[in-house]
Amino acid sequence: MAGRPGPVFAVVSAVLWLGPLTAAADDVDAAVRRGLDYLVGQQNRQGFWVARNGQYRVAMTALAGTALLAEGSTATTGRYARSISSATDYLLSLSRPNGLIGYRDDHQYTYGHGYSMVFLSQVYGEEEDLNRREQIRDVLTRAVQFSADAQTDRGGWGYVSAREGNNFDEGSTCITQVQGLRACRNAGIPVSVEIITRARQYIEACTTSRGGVQYSIKGGGERPAITAAALAAMFNAGEYDSELTRRMRDFCSNNIWPRRSVAARSSFWHYTHFYYAQVLYREGGDRWEKYRRELNEELVSRIQPGGYWADPDIGDVYATSVNCIILQLEKGFLPIYQR
Repeated sequence: MAGRPGPVFAVVSAVLWLGPLTAAADDVDAAVRRGLDYLVGQQNRQGFWVARNGQYRVAMTALAGTALLAEGSTATTGRYARSISSATDYLLSLSRPNGLIGYRDDHQYTYGHGYSMVFLSQVYGEEEDLNRREQIRDVLTRAVQFSADAQTDRGGWGYVSAREGNNFDEGSTCITQVQGLRACRNAGIPVSVEIITRARQYIEACTTSRGGVQYSIKGGGERPAITAAALAAMFNAGEYDSELTRRMRDFCSNNIWPRRSVAARSSFWHYTHFYYAQVLYREGGDRWEKYRRELNEELVSRIQPGGYWADPDIGDVYATSVNCIILQLEKGFLPIYQR
């Protein structure tokens, strides 16, 4: 992502249709197992993962940990308990007095902060040790306050806090914060309604009459990837069938699936379908079933001999983490992704 004007997983270009193929359930399960085992093998002894060029350490740790949680393991039980516990320890150790989960030198740290709120809130829900549970609750409570303080005057978020980033904001980081805050609220951590209301207003202000969400409130063009992510965030906030979400749904149908899909096997593709899969899974029905079959076939066919999905931009840990989450949505273990 170095040298690009914005996060590579917030930009979308070329399109490709996914054919009406099918993947056997056993093939999907085997792909997931290989992917998760690959992630375990890539985990640093200190408990973290990194993206290409060592970037996004906090974000990759949270995403990889979430993929392991989606299998049904927790920090204390299951095949991946040791890795989940180690990732939890690492992220808790990065909780700062101001509430940030991460560190300022981690590239575009608000991504890591938002994804960490998702991961730790899911761990929190299954934690049985009272002292450990209290520690996670304290970290998440302060994390929510950091997000509130980092919100810009317009209601969005940027790659860093509003104070450090001169009040800059853009769509993809806004969505990451909204989903993280919603995950915390679902876990019982207090979240001000005002924060979510202002974020919703920001998303609406970024949305065109066609339903496409632009890069930022200042413009930057409609982005299918950010639109899919914004729609998932709106669903997280409980807004399923408003005039705004209907426009966004139509835009996604015209620009992602079933008519078209973004360039396959790129960071753009992984990011888009990570969020669009959440949207269609929540909708359910025949539309979800058709999409799921086609997407599963694509993912199973693209797994590499080493058990990972390749990504030339952000890195293989990123692609493997989000694809494993996609393939495990129907297991229903994580409240933030449940119907």
